Amino acid sequence: MDFNHIEDRKPFYPISTFLKEHLDEYSRLADLPTTYDDLTRYRDLIPIMDKNDKDTLWRGVIYASNDREGLNEQLIRIYEMLVADGDKIPFLKIENIDFCTFGNSKPFRVKVVNELNDNYDFYYVKKADASRIYGLEIEDIFSPDKISFLVDNDTLIEDHIVGVPCDEFLVKNEGKKIENRMRFAKEFVKFNERCFTRLLGDMRAYNFVVEITQDFDNIQYRLRAMDFDQQSFEGRKNIYLPQYYKDNIIMVELAQELMSADTAEQYKRQERVAMRKRFLANKEKTRSLLQRMKADIISTDENVKQLRADLANHHKNDDFLSMTSMGEILTRQLE
Repeated sequence: MDFNHIEDRKPFYPISTFLKEHLDEYSRLADLPTTYDDLTRYRDLIPIMDKNDKDTLWRGVIYASNDREGLNEQLIRIYEMLVADGDKIPFLKIENIDFCTFGNSKPFRVKVVNELNDNYDFYYVKKADASRIYGLEIEDIFSPDKISFLVDNDTLIEDHIVGVPCDEFLVKNEGKKIENRMRFAKEFVKFNERCFTRLLGDMRAYNFVVEITQDFDNIQYRLRAMDFDQQSFEGRKNIYLPQYYKDNIIMVELAQELMSADTAEQYKRQERVAMRKRFLANKEKTRSLLQRMKADIISTDENVKQLRADLANHHKNDDFLSMTSMGEILTRQLE
């Protein structure tokens, strides 16, 4: 299915007062020492190429020398706030600051290095957007993995999600039989179900990662979203199903090869049960978030009308037709 007209420049939706109240209650708000706008005051950008001399769409950022030292201290402080609740972490330095020209959030990527052992980590500084923040919170609640982020007015600080971008993983393994193929296919079926249930769109292969773990004598996989711009924004139902993207056709074909429709349905049910358990462990937080999302505007009226009609038809449930916001639609979808 062709989704080429998915919004490459989705509108930014402001963070409402009631969403800020939720973020404050659950320790997501912070008084940051520097902002997204501060990082945009660079002197120059240098293209970053991959090992095959292909443009990565990332640019190395160059700042005036008299600005860089103070900026480095502020960025280290932000990292300490993100990963250590503000406690000091010794021997840290900022090695690189990169800027991405592609996508909605136009993020800055900050590389932090521990000079004592050369371990490194990344985090991202982005322009804050309400739909993305709802997506991050929903990911933290309903996915198997936790995610850290901080918000200060129009600035979003986001934790790095470890893994190999799925498009790179597929290219690297083109023409090969990956280890534990059934496990990989199973994870795609569960990931597909999770995205649809929580209405996370645009999960083309470059928007999620493959997390690979050695387990005794075998390889285990987990698929994790790393882009949340399209949380409950688009109008067409199929945009929320990764199986319909041509980038993901290899995984769809693998699942069809290795499992029956009944087996795939069993894995879908397993994922829905797991999501229910995660909800039960976070009931108050989930209710707080959805209550605010119901009253918020994070999409267009046209998209709301189309999605409620698509889901009413899909679920054979006309209750969707009375919904007036993406928050109401998502709540009913989760139910």
